[in-house]
Amino acid sequence: MKQKIRVGVFGAYRGKCMIDVLAGHPDAELVAVCDKNEYCLGEVEKLAAEKQTEIALYRDFEEFFKHDMDAVVLANYANEHAPYAIRLLRSGRHVMSEVLPCETMAQAVALIEAVEESGRVYCYAENYCYMDHTFEMWRRYADGDIGEVMYAEGEYVHDCSSIWPQITYGDRNHWRNRMHPAFYCTHSIGPMLTITGRRPVQVVGFETPPHPDMVALGGIGGMAGGCMIALTLDNGAIAKSIHGGLKREPGSINYQVYGRKGMMETDRFDGGRLNVYREGDKLCHGEFEKYATQKFVSPDLAEKSGAVGHGGSDFYSTHFFLEKILGNPDGEKYAIDVYQAVDMGICGILAYRSILGGNIPVKVPNLRNPEERDAWRNDNACTNPAVAGDQLLPVSSYPDPGIPDEVYDRVRRLWLEGKNAE
Repeated sequence: MKQKIRVGVFGAYRGKCMIDVLAGHPDAELVAVCDKNEYCLGEVEKLAAEKQTEIALYRDFEEFFKHDMDAVVLANYANEHAPYAIRLLRSGRHVMSEVLPCETMAQAVALIEAVEESGRVYCYAENYCYMDHTFEMWRRYADGDIGEVMYAEGEYVHDCSSIWPQITYGDRNHWRNRMHPAFYCTHSIGPMLTITGRRPVQVVGFETPPHPDMVALGGIGGMAGGCMIALTLDNGAIAKSIHGGLKREPGSINYQVYGRKGMMETDRFDGGRLNVYREGDKLCHGEFEKYATQKFVSPDLAEKSGAVGHGGSDFYSTHFFLEKILGNPDGEKYAIDVYQAVDMGICGILAYRSILGGNIPVKVPNLRNPEERDAWRNDNACTNPAVAGDQLLPVSSYPDPGIPDEVYDRVRRLWLEGKNAE
């Protein structure tokens, strides 16, 4: 019997989907889970009893870190993945990181070099790349159905105002209250890059004013407004990313890719369907397909995994991580490596520089090249005081409204009472 990959998960709330996948995957053994929340650990304990297996439970990361495991899934706070990933890689563990890959340009450089120096596998769990429609677009583009990309759009609109108490706990310094929406860009940008295989070379950022509803809940940065990023890709194509907490319910997950021979777009109101146009030999004449997308990689295993969050895409990010560790072809082909992950993430970091500079174009370095890294090695600029130090950026280009403590006290009460905002 072949030896399974021993995997630990740091973060049992967001990590619940990956925990479920790992607990039933034929190539994985879920050996440890770490979270500060007792309820989340209790749910893992129930799963262990159901599966008749042992899963070590930890509240302290330092104790979790000592556990004997081959790989770790990072599902902790979104702005804290890179430091943990770097430490785990240097300890000889493979790492799958949830969104985001890094909070600063310095972290981007350090993360890449930790992967290179360790020789371990790093995968980025950008699940929006693996939804049925975007994954199908990836396949169709690779088959050459629409030709080389000329223009693309990615849209991730998610109004979190009602659930703000449940995801920020009334904490003024929670990352969702402090991080500018430009940083949280890989749900919209990621699929455009994986579908086309292109790299961003320039960004221009724009932001809406913070929404009054979000300011009333203590959110200034975070998802308090909308952000647009205009990208130039390395073949000269242009792309547009729209993301943030704009008013729409249900939210919008929408993608378009225009090529030299046709185009593809997801159905805005039916995410399971895809529209594809392919031009024939005669100008402006071609075939138009509209169809429901299906899983085309390991569909039976995906179905058995029980991963239902994010359209089941959490299965694929986890599955391809394991496949990459094992050296299997699907892992090599579809796992998102550190270079592409950093490409996705630094678009937002640099787009915010563009916003603060009056919407100026900002070049995106190719950090695959060691000679381009030194310029960014000590660049810690971000909106997080604990990381930025004297390079701290404001949480918005708009004036700070001076939110009083009473606002956060009210949000915290709602959280403790298990209530949403209204």
